[in-house]
Amino acid sequence: MTSPESAAAYRASESLVTVIVPGYNVAAYIDEALESLRAQTLTRWRAILVDDASTDETGERFAVAAASDPRFTLVRHPEQRGLGAARNSALDLVTSPFIAFLDADDVMTPGALELLVGALTASGSDFVVGAYSRLRPDAGGAYSVSPVQPWVSASTDPARSGTTLAAHPEVVGNIVAWSKLSRADVWRDLRFPEGRLYEDQVVAQQMYTRARAFDVVPDVVVHWRVRADDSSITQREAELSVLRDCLDQMVAGIAVLENASQLTAAHARSRQILRMDVPRLAAIASTHPDAHYRRALGDFTRAVWGREPDARPELDDEASRAVSAALLW
Repeated sequence: MTSPESAAAYRASESLVTVIVPGYNVAAYIDEALESLRAQTLTRWRAILVDDASTDETGERFAVAAASDPRFTLVRHPEQRGLGAARNSALDLVTSPFIAFLDADDVMTPGALELLVGALTASGSDFVVGAYSRLRPDAGGAYSVSPVQPWVSASTDPARSGTTLAAHPEVVGNIVAWSKLSRADVWRDLRFPEGRLYEDQVVAQQMYTRARAFDVVPDVVVHWRVRADDSSITQREAELSVLRDCLDQMVAGIAVLENASQLTAAHARSRQILRMDVPRLAAIASTHPDAHYRRALGDFTRAVWGREPDARPELDDEASRAVSAALLW
């Protein structure tokens, strides 16, 4: 059971945007994340902070924020339920017309909410997708912002207003929740999967296939942190259980596109996976001590490759070698 704690003087109905901020054992990064919300040029926001039964000071830092600023509401999970459940707990409390997400170890750029709300207000679309860049640590542990990666730009550049999946299939490469702002109605019958990792994958494709129209903007709206201690889920891909959730969710995301008869978009997602994800995971698999890891990646690669029999994607040398190796595992 969850319990919200917030300053009673603040009326949630005054907020234009609700930002959902889940956190588990991220005390080292919370202050910067919350300060990025306080720095927003659009000030009519509310943030629901969900502590997923952290064992560090995450809950305490969330509580301090909620006590000092009535725009913050704290929800506590008595036991850890995972990122999907944390986001769902907050979604049940939303009363504003717009919804955004921010992971508690990331940073939102100062004009993000104003830009994204402005785009939807002008277009009338269901949601808007922004670009993001990585926040990488150096040898001393200091973080700096990296350039926007090509696959991010392919989804969001150039700007498009009121577009559709048929018109812009490459958008399916943007599978993260926290680079999007949506109308609350989008979430009326949509929730994140619980009890598994990489829960964004399927939900993103469901959003694209259900949308009447959406917008994309090339502006960076979030800096996504690559943690210096390698503790985030995407930095634990050498664990077999993490790999299996990752692969299962990618396949399920493609299936959402195929079941909606969005075959061009499904092919675009398959090509991106073969060009980007398989090479990264194959590099881990090549020296992994567990043969089950290679077998899982091999089964996955054959399943994705088999979806492209008539239009095999062109791969660069590195990707071609990785895919060829994985097909044999």
